[in-house]
Amino acid sequence: MAKLYFRYGAMGSSKTANALMVRYNYLERGQQVLMLKPRLDNRDGERIIASRCGLSCEGAYVEDIDTLNVRNYNCVIVDEAQFLTKAQVERLVRVVDEDNVPVIAYGLRADFQGNLFEGSQWLLAWADTIEEVKTICWCGKKAICNARVIDGHVVKEGEQIVLGGNESYVSLCRKHWTTGMLKP
Repeated sequence: MAKLYFRYGAMGSSKTANALMVRYNYLERGQQVLMLKPRLDNRDGERIIASRCGLSCEGAYVEDIDTLNVRNYNCVIVDEAQFLTKAQVERLVRVVDEDNVPVIAYGLRADFQGNLFEGSQWLLAWADTIEEVKTICWCGKKAICNARVIDGHVVKEGEQIVLGGNESYVSLCRKHWTTGMLKP
């Protein structure tokens, strides 16, 4: 029985690396994997899914899922799932329920203001299994918040989606996200 998995974590928790390792495990066993990402995630190039630690592969866009025969795959893995729309999450639910193909979606739970992303909201509502990919704050506590950093300061106003990596975001525990403390 196929399931919809949502694996969420703060920035820098190795979600993409985990997704690419899961892909490798399927491939090593002779199975086919469909790697997807939202079209707006263009940081690493078109159709490239890349982790900060150097792992990468080519994938397809979630927006193109209806042009692909998902039944040809043993698993669908979605990176940056927080950027999905409700309709796209509904489509992934149908992949699981109608096509009997497991879907593993990786993404952030909340944005830099602490608000749920649309994709994350619906994955949290509809996923069969929800798992946290953990990372730590500079203080050693579990990091659950994504802080947007501009000119060395945590900011809490602005557009919800601004693509960036270590130069723009840092994971913090709730206390240090609330206070804006980036270091001791």
